[in-house]
Amino acid sequence: MKKFISYILVLVAAVSALCAADVSVAALRGPTSMGMVSLMDESEKGSVNGNDYTFQIEGAADAVVPLVVRGDVDVAAIPGNLASVLYNNTKGKIEVVAINTLGVLYIVENGDTVQSIEDLRGRTIYSAGKGATPEYALQYVLAANGLNVGKDVFIEWKSEHSECVAALKADPEGVAMLPQPFATTAMMAEPSIRIALDLNELWQDKVGSVLITGVTVVRRDWADANPEVLQAFLESYKASVEYINSDIAGGAALVGKYGIVPAAVAEKAIPYCQVTLITGEEMKTALSEYLRILFDQNPKSVGGALPADDFYYTGE
Repeated sequence: MKKFISYILVLVAAVSALCAADVSVAALRGPTSMGMVSLMDESEKGSVNGNDYTFQIEGAADAVVPLVVRGDVDVAAIPGNLASVLYNNTKGKIEVVAINTLGVLYIVENGDTVQSIEDLRGRTIYSAGKGATPEYALQYVLAANGLNVGKDVFIEWKSEHSECVAALKADPEGVAMLPQPFATTAMMAEPSIRIALDLNELWQDKVGSVLITGVTVVRRDWADANPEVLQAFLESYKASVEYINSDIAGGAALVGKYGIVPAAVAEKAIPYCQVTLITGEEMKTALSEYLRILFDQNPKSVGGALPADDFYYTGE
């Protein structure tokens, strides 16, 4: 009897494996992919909630976008404004299913003189990311608080985050805007560097909505053909996000395992990385407001036009 039951269990497992749906996922290295690490780990052991996953972690958005356009992957985690650009460039062939990362930008200083945004008056901010979200977010927050760039506060743009840290060390009066986990890496290397201001909080104070870093998109044709598979993915993704936010040490170990950032850095950075999973109407409301603000500053930042309602997958 035991042999018969064992045979049935093996048969059931084999049938389940044959029926499992294949899902290919690409993500950017950094906070945008951190929320997936538990799902990545589980998928190595077999099917998760009926899906078989393959993951591809890339260092630059330029490597992820072609994968989506060519149909090489079904799901991708990319910057929020890039999703809008991709939607416009592909004439609506992708849709957003979730916000996966909120604001990860922080004003840091080598000292203890900046306690509020007003303390930035007369200072120079070193930052990378000109022509991208960091520039638009910083410009908006400064203007909303009555600080005119070039008059009340100055921004010196660098090509790399490491250059910002070097400039910060060389300028006793300077401050820098760094994203996570670079801010944490800088603080670990130089204990006198500290987080002075959270740009996410400053944004929310003026906008009333969240600052967004990363979103998760899917190919529309794939989503339309596989609604149950997509729903299973979102359920598993949610569990993965909950894991990394509840078990920082365990999540950090997985972040290190998959080469996203070193585990020691991840353990200190995760609480500041704003890893989340916001879906449905809440996602649509927050993301549309964020894109509108970027569009008002520079239409090219979102692909020349604000996306239509079908850009937002709300599950309806």
